[in-house]
Amino acid sequence: MYNIKNFYLLDWLENTLNSNSIKNDYAPNGMQIEGDTNISKILFGVTLNEQLIKLAIKNKANAIITHHGLLNYKENIVVKGIKRNRLKLILKNNINIFSYHLPLDVHISLGNNYQLAKLLDLHPILCKNQLPLTYCNGLLWIGTSKKINNIKDLCILIEKKLNRKPLYIGPKNKIINKIAWCTGAGQKMFSDAIELGADVYITGEISESSVHLARENNVGFISAGHHATERYGVKALSQYIMEKLNIETQFVDIDNPI
Repeated sequence: MYNIKNFYLLDWLENTLNSNSIKNDYAPNGMQIEGDTNISKILFGVTLNEQLIKLAIKNKANAIITHHGLLNYKENIVVKGIKRNRLKLILKNNINIFSYHLPLDVHISLGNNYQLAKLLDLHPILCKNQLPLTYCNGLLWIGTSKKINNIKDLCILIEKKLNRKPLYIGPKNKIINKIAWCTGAGQKMFSDAIELGADVYITGEISESSVHLARENNVGFISAGHHATERYGVKALSQYIMEKLNIETQFVDIDNPI
């Protein structure tokens, strides 16, 4: 295994994830905190939190890459409370913090949507160029399953693969032909999925209004967990970096019931 420079890793990640093409994300993508120039081990997780930082320190990782990072454009910039605690640990231990939100949702091979489809054996509808047909700036995917054609079996599969029981709202005996999905907090795209003719929509979170949309449109809605549906993009990135850059990586799943 090799060491790499932190800004080399930043350039590599930006090129690999095409992060500079993403506009209007809720948080900065890329390096959020500069740490040690030389990186010998990278810890990966879904969301940056104190437990993940302490695990990085314990495992002598000098970089952390997450899907949900430390900084958020919409939050108060004052450094106090848990943000102060996290920053103190990061700066004291010279840890680089990288985060990729939308770039790690929409990427066609490393992204959360692709990785969830792979896990559940869903087959995205393809364009003429053989790339997945997507909507809502790449966040909404649509496809089929060659093995499952009913809600009951789909929910059983999701529970088995994601290790949590999904919440299902909608017709219980509906035959499934077309499936739409968006990992994480994708409940606002349920209307788009309905317009696209989906028989069922899979996402991480549910809102009160989602229930009425499902019932009144006779379309299934599956809330499979925000964390649970977004483990797999950052996990795939961890494996990919290890293979391509020959650097030690470790994915840590700090579970979250939401």
